[in-house]
Amino acid sequence: MILLVPADPLRPRHPDEHFAAEARAARVAGLDVAVVDHDALARGGDVRRAVASVSGSGMAVYRGWMLRSEQYAMFAEVLAERGVVLRTGAEQYRRAHELPGWYAALASVTPLSVWTTGSEPADFDRARAVLGAGPAVLRDYSKSMKHYWDEAAFIPDLGDGAAAWSVARRFLELRDDDFVGGLVLRRFERFASTEVRTWWIDGVCVLVGPHPDSPNDPAPVEVDLAPVAPLVGGLGLPFVTVDLALREDGVWRVIELGDGQVSDRPDTIASQTMIDILLARVG
Repeated sequence: MILLVPADPLRPRHPDEHFAAEARAARVAGLDVAVVDHDALARGGDVRRAVASVSGSGMAVYRGWMLRSEQYAMFAEVLAERGVVLRTGAEQYRRAHELPGWYAALASVTPLSVWTTGSEPADFDRARAVLGAGPAVLRDYSKSMKHYWDEAAFIPDLGDGAAAWSVARRFLELRDDDFVGGLVLRRFERFASTEVRTWWIDGVCVLVGPHPDSPNDPAPVEVDLAPVAPLVGGLGLPFVTVDLALREDGVWRVIELGDGQVSDRPDTIASQTMIDILLARVG
């Protein structure tokens, strides 16, 4: 297996510092490690140049910064030309990376959601009407702006169209060119815990740990994965993360599913642990 990581923008032959520890751990484990030019991939320019340092052939796993689904598809295509096959295919990446790809399978364990296929006010109003009045959380297909909670994420009442659109407009301003797909409205639920990030390979949970936003906060009680496991397994995705939180009524709920290749690892989880789980299930 080849581990692919982003190159340091200032030292293009070296891994980006954020992923350097995982690259070192992979080399110690005997894996080949190659760097790719994430910025070139994200620009959609000379993608072949972005992967020029990748040598050898066989299966690869990417651990790096987020890519749009179409960027990942081109990434996979040019790697395949070199005899390198990403363990997660382009369509699998899209299904994990974008909420509409996984929502139906996990609808029973995640907040009720509706979405648009664009960002026009009329599209937003139609989605708002479907979800109905009451509080909601706004995001796009791949990301929320939860760190701007009051201005660009939380909508106190979808029945107030003007106030709801004000939040959506601010969200679009902040996301700017990074906006993906459409606007997603999720029914607001109250939680009694911080988020827990679980890591899954081939439908099996291989690691339960803290979320990167709260790396030192352990889960308040043991996470009950029984309702979630068969649903995640049914997706047939090679490597994903599932973020969960404990609702006030004591039920664990899925906050997010994402592709594991672009999911951040909190510092409280050792880099060697990440490589160990990849080797145990993917290698």
